[in-house]
This record gives sequence, C-alpha cells and structure tokens, in this order.
Amino acid sequence: MRLPRLSPVAYRRITLFALLALSFIIVTGAAVRLTGSGLGCSDWPSCEQDQFVAPLEFHPMVEFVNRLITGLVSVAVILAVLGSLVRVPRRRDLTWLSVGLVVGVLAQIVLGAIVVLVELDPLSVIGHFLVSVVLVWNAVVLHERAGHDGTKGVAVVPPGVVMLSRLMVAVTAATVVMGTVVTATGPHGGDEEAERLTTFDISEVVRVHAVLAWIVLGLALVTLAWLSRTGAPRTVDLRGGALVGAIVIQGAIGYVQYFGGVPPLLVGVHVAGSILVWISALRFALGTFAHPVTPGSPTDRQLATIEG
Repeated sequence: MRLPRLSPVAYRRITLFALLALSFIIVTGAAVRLTGSGLGCSDWPSCEQDQFVAPLEFHPMVEFVNRLITGLVSVAVILAVLGSLVRVPRRRDLTWLSVGLVVGVLAQIVLGAIVVLVELDPLSVIGHFLVSVVLVWNAVVLHERAGHDGTKGVAVVPPGVVMLSRLMVAVTAATVVMGTVVTATGPHGGDEEAERLTTFDISEVVRVHAVLAWIVLGLALVTLAWLSRTGAPRTVDLRGGALVGAIVIQGAIGYVQYFGGVPPLLVGVHVAGSILVWISALRFALGTFAHPVTPGSPTDRQLATIEG
C-alpha cells in the first residue's frame, strides 16, 4: 500500500499544532495547581482506587480534565512523528526531533504519576514543569527546522548578536527555573496540605527571579540597539521586537501579581507569559541564522500566515 505524501507546508502546520498543544497543557497544569486541585485525584492512572473517571466535583474534575488533555498532546506528538515519516522530502533530523517529543511526553506522564503519588512534593512539581519547558524547546526547534532544508545556517547578524541571543536563551532558562522555585516557595502548592519548599526565603527567591528578568530585558534591548546600527533582516527585527514586548508584559504582570498578593488568576497568566517569553527567546536565537528553503516549503509570507 502506498503511503500518503505530506508537503513541507502541511508538516510545519503539524509541528505548530504540537508546539501549541505542549504550551497549552503547561497552562492547564498550572490551573490544576492554582485551583488547589493537585490532589483532586489521589491515584494514578485512575482518579481513585475504585474509579477511573473523576466524580462530578470541582477539584477532581479539574485534575482529571488535565489528564485528558495529555491525550490531546499525545496525539499531537504522534502526528509529528508520523508526519516526519511521510513528509516529502523525508529528513532524519525532523524524525529524531519528533521522536524526542514522544519520549518527553512519556517522561511527563511518568513524572505526573510520581507527583501525585508523592503528594505534590515541591521538587517533583518543579521537575515536572521543567521537563515541559524542555519539551517546548524541542517543539520550537522542530517547528523552525521544518521550515528549511536542514542544511547548516548562515548568520545574518554580527557574531556578537549571535552570542547575545544565546546568552539570552540561557538567562531566560535560568529565570524560568527560578520562577518554579518562587512558585514552590509561595502560597500555591496545589493543595492546602501540600508541602512547600522551605529551603529558601520567599522574598529572596523573588528578588533573584526579578533580577534575572531585568537582565534578560537588558540583553534584549542591547541586542536590538546593536541591530539598529548594523542592520538585520526584517524577520530578525520582528522577532526581537516580539521578545522585548513579551518580556515587558511579563514583567508588568509579575510586579502586579506580587504586590497584589499573588492572586491565582494572575499567577496563571504569568505562567503562560513565561512560556511565551521562552518561545520568543528561542525563536530570536534561531532566527539569527538563515537557511536555504526546500522547494515546496513555505515562503516568509506563508510562514507568517501559518504562525498567525
């Protein structure tokens, strides 16, 4: 039987779907924590020992629905693998990157079970979130590489800008890690009886987190100023502007939530913002290199339409 053929444009849409699904489940996972529903289902994979489906109660249903969303994510990453196998032309790097998503989702399922079984131990929750962050990185790289022919890129900005873009990714990652420590130390433990991380003082970890965020913003502004003097392709300028905008909005939300007593809704928005900043930093760094486009691959205008 002849296998179906998938164009580069169609496959890139699949990788975008995988990226959006992986980002979405991070937000829904945060909702579980922020509504105090982390132990709404006290067992795994069933909700309770004697029933698979959660009872029609708020906390169990919130936790159970988040588990069901994992099924959507699983479908997305499986489609990414299958799509890489029938994409024309077929590329090994895309297949391996998509397989990485599957491995990561399986790891998340195991970690999610551990989080429940150890009753939301702070370190297990931090690990669960950070694996999600790595998965988003994998999905961003897959989506970017699906848009070109896989050959080695050529820098379209000065070497110093390339270095700064990579430094921004590193500091952004550190900021996200410290953000998980802030959350683990703060009031939203996922359940009223869940343990909190007591290793650090909350005011100190918040201060470190804020300093790292300011460093990311400073690096981004210096990078954009450098580009304004030396010139860069329009796509690089647009990605740089999007990164600065995401950082500024995220920082504003962070200060409002802190001085407003960390209301759950704003904390959830802040979590979503952290993923947006992470994706923006990754896309800017990847965008500092240009690659030949595979015949039949999307043009810049088509990519802009695909990415919304």
